Amino acid sequence: MAMEKKAGNFIEEFIEEDLAAGRYDHVKTRFPPEPNGFLHIGHVKALCIDFGIAQKYGGSCNLRFDDTNPTKEDTVFVEGIQNDIRWLGFAWDELHFASDFFERLYDIACQLIKKGVAYVDDQTPEQMRENRGTLTKPGVNSPYRDRTVEENLDLFKRMRDGEFPDGSRVLRAKIDMASPNVLMRDPTLYRILRHHHHKTGDQWCIYPMYDFQHPLQDAIEGVTHSLCSLEYEIHRPLYDWMVRQAGFEHPPRQIEFARLNLTRTVMSKRYLRRLVEEGYVSGWDDPRMPTLVAMRRRGYTPEAIKDFLARVGVAKADSTVDGALLEACVRDDLGQRAPRAMAVLHPLKVELTNWPQGQVEDLPMENHPDKPELGQRTVHMTGTLYIDREDFMEDPPKKFFRLAPGREVRLKGAYIIRCDEVVKDEAGQVALLKCSVDLTSRSGQEGANRKVKGTLHWISDMDAVPAQVRLYEPILREEDEEAVQAEAEIQEDDEFAQEQTPEKADFIQRLNPNSLTVVEGALVEPVIAQCQVGDTFQFLRTGYFCKDPDSTAQMPVFNRVVPLKDSWAKVNK
Repeated sequence: MAMEKKAGNFIEEFIEEDLAAGRYDHVKTRFPPEPNGFLHIGHVKALCIDFGIAQKYGGSCNLRFDDTNPTKEDTVFVEGIQNDIRWLGFAWDELHFASDFFERLYDIACQLIKKGVAYVDDQTPEQMRENRGTLTKPGVNSPYRDRTVEENLDLFKRMRDGEFPDGSRVLRAKIDMASPNVLMRDPTLYRILRHHHHKTGDQWCIYPMYDFQHPLQDAIEGVTHSLCSLEYEIHRPLYDWMVRQAGFEHPPRQIEFARLNLTRTVMSKRYLRRLVEEGYVSGWDDPRMPTLVAMRRRGYTPEAIKDFLARVGVAKADSTVDGALLEACVRDDLGQRAPRAMAVLHPLKVELTNWPQGQVEDLPMENHPDKPELGQRTVHMTGTLYIDREDFMEDPPKKFFRLAPGREVRLKGAYIIRCDEVVKDEAGQVALLKCSVDLTSRSGQEGANRKVKGTLHWISDMDAVPAQVRLYEPILREEDEEAVQAEAEIQEDDEFAQEQTPEKADFIQRLNPNSLTVVEGALVEPVIAQCQVGDTFQFLRTGYFCKDPDSTAQMPVFNRVVPLKDSWAKVNK
């Protein structure tokens, strides 16, 4: 089979070895999310690897929903995940649900019973947990392990028929209770669980466990390479055992890669669910969340996200990536595509004392310094305007080059002004600046090339539209990120790992109280206020901002996507 290019990482090296050896004559992968939440950036790494590998080798990639736990799954998540994949620019070959194969999985379980490698266990969950042993102590065989094939088949059928209460019996694999790999100590294959399923309704009251369903589903679909994150490496012997015992002729090859962790965020779905359910965020699409739906709302682009994952690369060892790298990728992408405009977040009124009364001057402004095809807009210069409060100081330090009493600055694309008088309110706060304007200094005007050190963004009273602006910081306090990332390593489907590693402290206590700052009373240009939800602008000298769905005709709302300052570039010079 012809290759597009040489292997770029160890996964591709394994695949090319398999193709060269004739183990497979094609490549087929799958992306298998559980529909119990929205995709987050960690899932997207796996998604890009699964779809990207298939694309590189001219193969196919299925989308499969591993919907075997009806207590947490919902069609809302099914639809949301499909939307996320399309938004990223990928297309799946086949769409499957594990629930579509429940009958076949049940038949395979019966085959395992007939082979003598599966049995029905009546122990309580507490007894099973106690008898399973520990990492240093072997487990103890269940007293029900030697039931006859006939008795096991009868009990398993009665489990399916709803004869027994929830949790009273399970079907287990018969492997080795003394195995050093705890997952091989007679793992559970099926449990009794009466709960309405989003797709099959109340048809089933027994559900397969992940470590049973997942490898068999891969084999049923004809997947050649089962790509998964590193925590599933310990599951690989069980994965291979399941496929082998089920008798599949061409078993998939499982290959593990390092998962993605980001600084100062939460990458565990159960933690994210807590944030949503307990009201610490407004929902799965809250722009502080690491979910794709939240990133899309905040203003991140698919191109920036895929660029970030390409820079992170594929590795064999887990690590934590600085979230500033993701912001740098977003900033690079938006810098090329986002039009520029002016917005004043904390307005300070300026009166131009020598501006001709009632005069309105039209000033052309380019929408992007490097994209003439984005055209120009017109801003209006009047005798009353607003600058940002942080651009003025009464007693400035030596290297403060913005506005101060007696100092001059240039208004972006307009004139040079000088602060002549500071007017304060009853509370002693600066309320108004009275400034004079050099009417011969208009930008672009012949002879108007007098230099001043500071240039400020501004907005006239004629153009000023009130807006709400939301400023975001990482959701975790910086000093606590390592502890939370360590706890986030615990996988939701790995019950044993969760038992061995209890939560050390409530991670809610580690949330950053400044993760969201809502700025009321900001002023923006009409072109910004009138844009569509999802449109992105660079607010000059401030950052990149995206119009939020909470916007109304009376009050547009903007999310800060990323600030202009690039902390990644500064640290990694």
